[in-house]
Amino acid sequence: MKISEQLRESIEEQIASGELAPGSTLDEATLVERYGVSRTPVREALIQLATEGLIEMRPRRGAVVASIGPGRLLEMFEVMGELEAMCGRLAARRMTERERAELMAAHEACRAARDAGDTDGYFYCNDRFHAAIYSGSHNAFLHEQAVQLHRRLRPYRRLQLHVRNRMGVSFREHEAVVQAIQAGDAEAAGQALRTHVTVQGERFGDLMASISQLAPAAA
Repeated sequence: MKISEQLRESIEEQIASGELAPGSTLDEATLVERYGVSRTPVREALIQLATEGLIEMRPRRGAVVASIGPGRLLEMFEVMGELEAMCGRLAARRMTERERAELMAAHEACRAARDAGDTDGYFYCNDRFHAAIYSGSHNAFLHEQAVQLHRRLRPYRRLQLHVRNRMGVSFREHEAVVQAIQAGDAEAAGQALRTHVTVQGERFGDLMASISQLAPAAA
């Protein structure tokens, strides 16, 4: 893996974890010193993050962690729900036995994290769970689009898991997805994933409340 890709993943993880909150400035000189690299891979990493929509390049401020308004965020989750529903429908029809086994392994890892009350562990197992479904769709273009938007929404999906009882609810929703895919029921798999991903009503209110708690850190 190139140095710039390693840097991108490191910064992306800091954004997803909330260590770098919306509005935070990413100074090139500081990143060069922190990671002990030249400016070239730092700039490449920032360009990659800007392409993903995780940061914005602003005149005189440089790179800034992107902030998304409530309306835009709701729209993005709606699109994510449809992309995941499509992945689920195709995966139910196309997944190989090996891929179904990987999905089950990811599901069991989520169960272990839930039982341990490990929110961070669940977050990473959840990434693995959804990645297995994207791959199992056997549609390369759809896979790429789902991964890109998933990355863009990772910080907000992580915040959701800190809402009371969300981890348990998420796991139950995963259970419905797994059962549908294992049964080869494409429509049920699609609907289960759409329900799982789309954020609306109380869930959207909870997410907005969680985001507002980051504001002091971003100031």
